[in-house]
Amino acid sequence: MIAIIDYGLGNLASVQNMFRKIGVRDAIITSDAGQIAMADKILLPGVGAFDAGMSKLEATSLIPLLNKKALQEKVPVLGICLGMQMLTRKSEEGLKPGLGWIDGETVKFTPDPKLKLKVPHMGWDYITVSRTNPLLDSDKKQRFYFVHSYYVKCDDASQVLATCDFDGPFVCAVNKGNIFGTQFHPEKSLRFGMQVLENFSKI
Repeated sequence: MIAIIDYGLGNLASVQNMFRKIGVRDAIITSDAGQIAMADKILLPGVGAFDAGMSKLEATSLIPLLNKKALQEKVPVLGICLGMQMLTRKSEEGLKPGLGWIDGETVKFTPDPKLKLKVPHMGWDYITVSRTNPLLDSDKKQRFYFVHSYYVKCDDASQVLATCDFDGPFVCAVNKGNIFGTQFHPEKSLRFGMQVLENFSKI
C-alpha cells in the first residue's frame, strides 16, 4: 500500500488519480498513523512555502513515524516538489529544520539579471538523468512540469539523480538509498509523470 501523506498541502487527489490511471489501486490519501505504519511505500507531496509545510507536518505528529518508516524500515519514499525540499536539512525560504533525509539544503534561484530569466522556474522542461536507477528512465528523453523558486543543493553528488537547466544545471531529482525526490510534478507531467509513478509503485 502506498500512503500519500495528507498534512494539508499538495496535489493529493491529482497524485492519487494518476496512480489510478496506471492501475495502482492501493494508493491512499491518509494522515492516519495506523495506515501509514502498514504502508510499504510513502509519498510526500507538497506545494507552497517550506516553513508552512514543516509546520503542518509537525502538527500531524507523524514525523517520528515517518522517520521510522524511512530510516529504519527503509520503505521507499518519494517527495514531490516542496515534499522533496522538505527531505533536506533546511531551506533559505524559512527557519525551520527539514527532515534531513537527504544531505543538502534548499536554496533560492538567483539568476544573472542579464539572462532575464523569470523566477519561479515554471513550465515544461527536459531533464538529464545522472545514473541508472529504478525511478527515472536513464535512456529516454523526457520532460516534466515544474513550478518552483527554490531548488536543492546536494552535499554529495552521488545523491543527485537528475538535473535540469535554468541558470545553469540544477538538481531536479535526488536519491539516497530508499529515499527519492523530484522537484517536478509527476502528477502534472502526463505520460512522463505516469511512468515515474508507475516506476515508484514497483520499487
